[in-house]
Amino acid sequence: MAILHHRGSRRPMSEINVVPFIDVMLVLLVIFMVLTPLLTQGVKIDLPKTESKAIPPDQKEPLIVTVDSAGNFYLNTAEKPNQPITERTLSYLVSTQLSPTATDQRPVLVRGDKNANYGKVVEAMGLLQKAGAKSVGLITDPGQLDNVLKAR
Repeated sequence: MAILHHRGSRRPMSEINVVPFIDVMLVLLVIFMVLTPLLTQGVKIDLPKTESKAIPPDQKEPLIVTVDSAGNFYLNTAEKPNQPITERTLSYLVSTQLSPTATDQRPVLVRGDKNANYGKVVEAMGLLQKAGAKSVGLITDPGQLDNVLKAR
């Protein structure tokens, strides 16, 4: 706190120097501006329900991406569905088969081996979203869930 004297006035005047407070606020503003985009990253997915309906027969054939235990990608609509494909090929094939203007887009599903690296499954979902999939579902085996619940 500084004590200042005005000319012609004999009373001391006290003022608070707010410049350090402004500096601190600007530093905090910059920190939050840098951190906010990092906190909002993520992959949007629609997880399937345990009791779900089958795909209607009149709906288009779903695109199914399989991730095996070694982390290889397979696409059911590729020329050779039993041969692994690269990330770039997966993105290209999916983007050519999904129409961005269609109102009823083909279902896009990921089927991951239970021993597959979780990062590879998430990578597949991210590639599908970048290729134009509006929503991505996961294929599960309901029999495995029942066995796990019975074991407990």
